[in-house]
This record gives sequence, C-alpha cells and structure tokens, in this order.
Amino acid sequence: MSPLTKTTLALSLLLGTMTTITSNHWVMAWTGLEINTLAIIPLISKPHHPRATEAAIKYFLVQATASALMLFSSMTNAWSSGQWDITQLTNPPSCLLLTIAIAIKLGLAPFHFWFPEVLQGSSLTTALLLSTAMKLPPTTILLLTSHSLNPMLLTSMAIMSIALGGWMGLNQTQTRKILAFSSISHLGWMAIIIIYDPKLTLLTFYLYTLMTASIFLTMDSTNTLKLSTLMTSWTKTPMLSTTLMLTLLSLAGLPPLTGFLPKWLIIQELTKQEMTTVATTISMLSLLGLFFYLRLAYCSTITLPPNSPNKMKQWSTKKQINTSISMLTLLSISLLPLSPMIPTTT
Repeated sequence: MSPLTKTTLALSLLLGTMTTITSNHWVMAWTGLEINTLAIIPLISKPHHPRATEAAIKYFLVQATASALMLFSSMTNAWSSGQWDITQLTNPPSCLLLTIAIAIKLGLAPFHFWFPEVLQGSSLTTALLLSTAMKLPPTTILLLTSHSLNPMLLTSMAIMSIALGGWMGLNQTQTRKILAFSSISHLGWMAIIIIYDPKLTLLTFYLYTLMTASIFLTMDSTNTLKLSTLMTSWTKTPMLSTTLMLTLLSLAGLPPLTGFLPKWLIIQELTKQEMTTVATTISMLSLLGLFFYLRLAYCSTITLPPNSPNKMKQWSTKKQINTSISMLTLLSISLLPLSPMIPTTT
C-alpha cells in the first residue's frame, strides 16, 4: 500500500471519528460512522490472504447492519418527537434499537461473535485500530444517550460480555483472539457503569486503549501471533518481554498497576448505587480473564521453548522496536498513584 493511500485512509479515520464525536445530529453521527467503516475496510483486506478478505466482508456486513439499525432508530425517534438531536432520544422502541445497534458495533455480547474472527484475519496494526480507535465513536454515542437507555438491558449485556469474554478466551492460542475476548470483557466493564458515571466510562476506555496499544505494538515488534511464538520471545528481547508481562498483568487489573484503577472505581461506584450483587458478580467473573492474562504473562517470560521444536527458532526480531512502546508501557504500569487526583478533577 502506497504512503499516499495510507495517509488518505488515516485522515479518513480521523475525519469520521471527529465527525461522530462532535455532532449533535443523528445523520452527521451516522455519516461519521460510515466514513470510519469505509476507511478501515481497505486496511483489513490489505494482506492478500483469504482470511483477510473474509474478515473485511464480515466487518462490512456487521457494520452495515448496525448502521442501518441506528439510522432506523433515529428516524423512528424523529417521527415521534420531531427531534434529530442525539440527546433527545425519548421513544422507547428507538432506545431499544439504538442499544442493539451500538452493541453490534462495539461487539458487546450477545453480538460479539464477529469481533474475534475479524481481528484474527487482520494484521496486528489493524487489529489495534479495531480494538481502540474504532470503539470511540460508538462509545461516544452511547455516552450521549446514556440517560435514555434501559439500565437492566445494559447491565445484562455487560455481565454477559464480562462472562463470555473471560470464558471464551480460556482455550485460545492465537494472541489476536485472546485480545479480542479481552476487549469484549473490558467493554462489559464500561457498559455497566455508563448510566451512573459516564466520566468513569471514558476513563476506563482511555486506560484500556493505553494498555491495549502497548501490548499490540510490543507484539507487532516481536512478530508474535500465537502462544508458541510468544514462548520464544524471551530469547530475543528479554526486557521487552518483561515489560509485556507487566502490561498484561495491568490489563488483568492486578492492584499495584494502572489497570486496577478503573475496576476499583467501577466497583466503588456500583457499591454506592446499592448494586453490591452486580459488583461481586463481575469481580468474580473477571477471574476468568485473569487466567488467560496470567497464561500470556507466563509464556512471555517464564516458559522456554521445548528442546525439539517443530519449527526454526527465531533468534532476532524482524522489525525495529518502536521507541514509543517504552512510554506507553510505562504509563500502562505506573498511573495508579494518580488516582487520588481523580475525585478532585471530576
């Protein structure tokens, strides 16, 4: 792909995202989502491989369905209320349709089946965009309409996402699929608190984006696509493997690291809302995700390759390691001391 094409697609992604997150009109928000979809499809299908073509077709069909549902929801609401403002969502059927449409776009359970398959057919860089940047516009629409959504429906979908994200990631050996189920689980944490504290949802999204970007860029530098390749990473880049282990533990939400901060605040807010049972449930379900994070961390630093490997061992990296990875990793690990400042700024 030529540099001009890459620049055009990157600018289109930026334009689509900015159009959606700054618009108050439903049609403009829908237009931004469509620009994003059309810009990311060439990046997904860039590798000349049947899996990439399949992933691009799946992504296009799913996103087109979700966009049609969202447009139908906004038109139904405008028909009944005469308002095209995003914040004026008052029609109950429109609220239901919008929740389903955004859940499909984000990959929330039970509409999550497309997401791991699309990530598996994409390159690591494109998978990073799908897991982070492409989640921001639907999350923004969900934030703007959170006061109109059904709390019981969102809570049910969130608990289901956390459970399925942890459960289905247990037996995976492909790193992209593991991170896809990790994304589904984290989206559940964001969706469960969005009605009660939208700013906390944004904080969770920002920290999730930071940690996920660090992990994807590290795996892209070492060309790690599955666990068997991750087992040989220690012999190539020991320091990078060590920081990868800490970032994975941070994404799991272990206490001394950055990833513990959003989960701690979400559980605290749910307790204040007298939802102790829900907070206990999602805390227990997050242990499922902790298992495969620990397995990834174990493979990256402790497990050595077998004595008789089936393929040639890679002793050097094929790519030059990006210097920005060190800064992203540092932030992904050490932001927890900033937590006392958060209540004073909100």
